[in-house]
Amino acid sequence: MKIALQKDSSIDAEKQAVEIVERKGLGHPDYIADSIAESFSRNLSKFYIKEFGSVLHHNVDKLEVIGGATEPAFGGGKIVKEISILFSGRATSNVNGKDIPVKEIAINSAKEWIKGNLRFLDPERVNYLFYTGHGAANLKETFKRTDGPRSNDTSFAVGYYPLSRLENMVLSLERMVNSKDFKSKFPVSGEDVKIMGVRIKNKVIFTVAMAFVDRFISSEKEYFSKKAEIVSEMEKYIAGLNEKLGAGSGKKLNIDLAVNSLDKKGIGTNGCYLTVTGLSAEAGDDGAVGRGNRVNGLITPNRPMTLEAAAGKNPVNHIGKIYSLFSFDLSKKIYEQFGVKNQLRMVGRIGNDLSNPLIVSVKTDKKVDKDIKKNILTLVDDELSKIEGITNRIIEGKYEIC
Repeated sequence: MKIALQKDSSIDAEKQAVEIVERKGLGHPDYIADSIAESFSRNLSKFYIKEFGSVLHHNVDKLEVIGGATEPAFGGGKIVKEISILFSGRATSNVNGKDIPVKEIAINSAKEWIKGNLRFLDPERVNYLFYTGHGAANLKETFKRTDGPRSNDTSFAVGYYPLSRLENMVLSLERMVNSKDFKSKFPVSGEDVKIMGVRIKNKVIFTVAMAFVDRFISSEKEYFSKKAEIVSEMEKYIAGLNEKLGAGSGKKLNIDLAVNSLDKKGIGTNGCYLTVTGLSAEAGDDGAVGRGNRVNGLITPNRPMTLEAAAGKNPVNHIGKIYSLFSFDLSKKIYEQFGVKNQLRMVGRIGNDLSNPLIVSVKTDKKVDKDIKKNILTLVDDELSKIEGITNRIIEGKYEIC
């Protein structure tokens, strides 16, 4: 393994004239797909451990949300065609003649996640299409390797820390509007929220798409009134974030916020973003694993990114998933311990031990002295030696993945 460390001041997103950050929120179809796939993988892993002592091979990341059809109306509309969840991918379904209830685990995982996160989507009114491929594993072969997991592929991962002010704002704003407190205050606000943040020098433009739940709105007038209340609440929150993130630097940003910018007064429901369930998926908006946020919850074209679809991948040796999570964790530790903004890139080679990547590249925004460099390299080695511990943290749900 080689560890390379170099200075590169260009990694600081704050110094770039234009910065773009996106987050697909809790009820976005791509977020739903990622979340259900990951829940499926975690529950499958727990079953494997309980029954066979270890996680068996699976990759259940090939999951899609297939949009339905609705007729929203002031006061409450109706569902015409139900949303469907399509499960694909592969999972060990038989060990030494013992069948594993993969389909039951898949559907229950979806129902549990929907029930816990989407207030107005009844999990019993969703179609579940199960096409996950079956495989058989010889128990002796499964447990034969005792020298630790090996990388299942040749892949790369990236990580960086700290987040820029814009990244912090986009992430925090979506989490705020989808919090229990916000939904309690504004039940009309649906879970399907997408936020695009664009910073042009010192000005930030937020474009927010937020589904509104029709049962809480009696008229067009009330829609725009409730929307104005929500916009006001969001503006106050952003102002507080701006104050906090700019404290000490004297660099507060100028903020512009638009919510549901396609809205138009005077044409009734056609000029309002109305939904029956608070989700765009109800009206034909499809979703798929890997099309949404990266593992840190953001889509960041100003930063290095991979196309890795981490959700639903097995947590034992899927190198793209494990290294993606590990890279962000390690980058954060480097910043917290040594105070340098940094960016990580890692490459894993198929067959290599997880603790032995082909290369770990660390870029720092400023030059570090010999002692700090030595300590950073030591930290990288130490963290890699403990990398197998990430598997349990994934299974326990310590990572949001999206």
